[in-house]
Order: sequence, then C-alpha cells, then structure tokens
Amino acid sequence: MQNEVIWAPWRLAYITSASETDRPEAADLLDGGDPACFLCRCAAPGDEKRKWVIARGRATVTVMNCYPYNNGHLLVAPLRHVADIAQLSAEEDAEIAAEIKRMVATLSRILNPEGFNIGVNLGRVAGAGVPGHLHWHIVPRWGGDTNFMATVAGTRVIPQSLEALWNALTAETATGGH
Repeated sequence: MQNEVIWAPWRLAYITSASETDRPEAADLLDGGDPACFLCRCAAPGDEKRKWVIARGRATVTVMNCYPYNNGHLLVAPLRHVADIAQLSAEEDAEIAAEIKRMVATLSRILNPEGFNIGVNLGRVAGAGVPGHLHWHIVPRWGGDTNFMATVAGTRVIPQSLEALWNALTAETATGGH
C-alpha cells in the first residue's frame, strides 16, 4: 500500500513550539497549575494566539484543539488543574455549561455545521489524553464530514488552517456575535 502525503505546513509552528524550553516556570502558571499540562499553560495569561485561546472566563478557558477531529474542534476546560469531575465548584460547573452553549452558537454562526458532538472523557481508559485536567470537546459535524480519505486511508482532511479559524472565532466572540 502506498502512503499518501497531505501537506499541512501550519502544524510545524505548533509542533516546534511544544519544546521543553517553551514551558513556563510554575511561577508563570495559575496557582496549582502543572507546567507539563498544556491546558494549564493555556489557562495562564499570555500570548492568546500562540496558545490558540479563544476565550477565558473567571473559571474557564476555551482553546482550539491543535489535533482536531474536525474543523472547529474546541476544548472548554476549568482554569484550575483538576481531574475529578466531583471536585468542580458550582461556579466552574455553571461557567463550563454556559461556555459550551456560547461556543456552539459561535461555531454555528461561523461554520454552519449540521450538528455537534460534545463530551468529556473521564480517565485514561475512557480516552482522556490529558487525564489530569478535565476538558469538554465541542466537535462540529456535517453530513459529509466522513470523507473518503478516512475510509480508504485512515486520514482526515481538515479544510481550514488553525490561524484562520482562530481569527474568525476571536473576532466573533469579541463582538458578541452581533
């Protein structure tokens, strides 16, 4: 079987930015943050675009997934490094729910998806890639998003660069969608 190559040059900046020297010191993180956790690094104030942060609230941060299942794949996480859903505060629960609703509305306006998958993986055996920091996935879906590449080559094609999506989402959230 011959391998197909899909050129995705926008990913190089993300891959090279994940080096150990890019990790902040614990002093640069929020209280209790883990320097090895990319969500804790995103929760810390800093270059929002470099970290693909779309929005931050009093208790949450919303970031683009750099390895998206589909175009527009977002993650909503508490600012606090917490793995146990039972340990979320009432404020975190409420803000997570409100942010998921807000991002679904924002993605609907920008990308016009036909549906969404929304969920959280609790624990490594459940598929959590970052089991130490809870996060909810918001994945826009379209009727034709199971394109032939995934069927014949185990490959997905994401049609929009991370930068273009970040620009569209942050512009839309800054104006409140009006």
